[in-house]
Amino acid sequence: MKKGYPGLLSIILLLTFVLAACSGGGDGTSRSSGASGSAAANLTEAGTYPIVKEKTTLKVMVRGNPLVEDFETNEFTKWYEEKTNVHIEWEVVPEQSLQEKLNLVLAGGDYPDVILGLNVPPSQQMIYGSEGTFIALNDLIEKYGVQTKKLFADKPEVKKAITAPDGSIYSLPEINECYHCSMNQKMWIYKPWLDKLGLDVPTTTGEFYDVLMAFKTRDPNGNGKADEVPLSITNQAWGSPIDAYLMNSFIYNPMYGDTKHLFVKDGKLDVAYNKPEWKEGLRYLNKLYEDGLLTSESFTQDNNQLIQLGENPDTVLLGASTGGTTAAFTQLLGDSGRWAEYVTVPPLEGPAGVRYAPNDPAILVPGTFIITDKAENPEVAFRWADGLYEYEHTLRSNYGRPDTEWREAEADELGINGEPAKWAEVEPFGKVQNVHWAQTGPSLRSNEFRLSAVAKEDNDLEVILYNETKNNYEPYKPTDVSSVPPLFMTNEQATESADLAKTINDYVDEMMARFVLGDADLDKDWDTYVKTLDNMNLGRLIEIYQEAYSAMQ
Repeated sequence: MKKGYPGLLSIILLLTFVLAACSGGGDGTSRSSGASGSAAANLTEAGTYPIVKEKTTLKVMVRGNPLVEDFETNEFTKWYEEKTNVHIEWEVVPEQSLQEKLNLVLAGGDYPDVILGLNVPPSQQMIYGSEGTFIALNDLIEKYGVQTKKLFADKPEVKKAITAPDGSIYSLPEINECYHCSMNQKMWIYKPWLDKLGLDVPTTTGEFYDVLMAFKTRDPNGNGKADEVPLSITNQAWGSPIDAYLMNSFIYNPMYGDTKHLFVKDGKLDVAYNKPEWKEGLRYLNKLYEDGLLTSESFTQDNNQLIQLGENPDTVLLGASTGGTTAAFTQLLGDSGRWAEYVTVPPLEGPAGVRYAPNDPAILVPGTFIITDKAENPEVAFRWADGLYEYEHTLRSNYGRPDTEWREAEADELGINGEPAKWAEVEPFGKVQNVHWAQTGPSLRSNEFRLSAVAKEDNDLEVILYNETKNNYEPYKPTDVSSVPPLFMTNEQATESADLAKTINDYVDEMMARFVLGDADLDKDWDTYVKTLDNMNLGRLIEIYQEAYSAMQ
């Protein structure tokens, strides 16, 4: 019995080896371990196609996209599979249950090889990266990252932004540098009214007040009624909150991401809303309201309600409003054409000479591509994602097929920035289709890429936004203070700061409305307001942000 046992064990081990060697994907594709010699032999040279000699399958969880009919049958999916020799088994997660689904699969261990387009936040990357669920990509980037290393060389700020404090890179981003988006806290004013009244675009807070008063009292729409609304705002549109533009004539007030109102000066983080300059900004807003120039609805109305005012069918009623584009208060590209009759007002110079155009430091969507420890072929998964940064692949994955949805530019065509163009949209983006991924997953849409698109005509929205930003906001980007970049936080930091920030920001918004509308008195109630912020542990919130910021320097 003892002599026979080693022989039986050998047979069992041999059978196990044979079964393992014969196993593969159900569709005949390989799922061999990335660490094995056979998997390495299956890879082609980095930067070449196909990626693998024998077709390999990856299991990918992807965010559902309302503009994509079916990722499995999508034209770009099929084209990229043919080019890479990598087949994708898709698991599509509805946008509405995105975070819930991700939390469930990570907690339960039933997650795929790759997580795509779920925009996993840095705090979650650190949690699951430190325990090995998300694999660090550093070695893969060094060995196979042909396009990723080019990206890092051209834009070192990208590498810095996605590197955790421990030096690990757990995800690849989607790059979407949008020039006009980077300075989206804009004011728009109705140019025909200025022309009719013989007024210039205002340049100071005093001039702005005078223009609004002229809109209110001089009947610029010419209907003989005092029905003009000088200034009305919605807090719910992109770049539009009431303090997003006007407060920057008093103190730097960026409104980007989770760190709104927070700024960096000389390496130290601080907030705008407890400073004497903020108080003076509130005093100015209160004067606009008290004199009938700013509507009370500016604190409560939604985007659609403001658009109804902006698109009033009988006559123009709205003199000015805020937003990243005129879509905040008009029907963008609508038949009335009213959206194109508003022009931007440069940052207004305040009483103390302050005038800032806040700049958004984020040029990427973090957590777009993650490889998990379930991946048997992490090298294949990484190379598949690395290739998506290529110029043609970015065009195909975001816009569609060459000469159908996009084309190469003609020699005499100019881009949005007035330089020679490189490519042109044939079909407008935004329709439900099944030929591209509609901005899902890694891609490299740099400023250079976006601005090299052919300018369609004089009223091309992208051209308008580029010129308004270049001429009226670029000159006022701050040099002495800056916005806070996206921060990597530990789970504890992220949880504590989220709770504190919600409580504090809700209170700031509430008191801003009360001070502006006169429900609270600036002179009598300001000190109580500041003390309440201190009691809400504002100091601790700033401390957490400072710790995270300093760890990334």
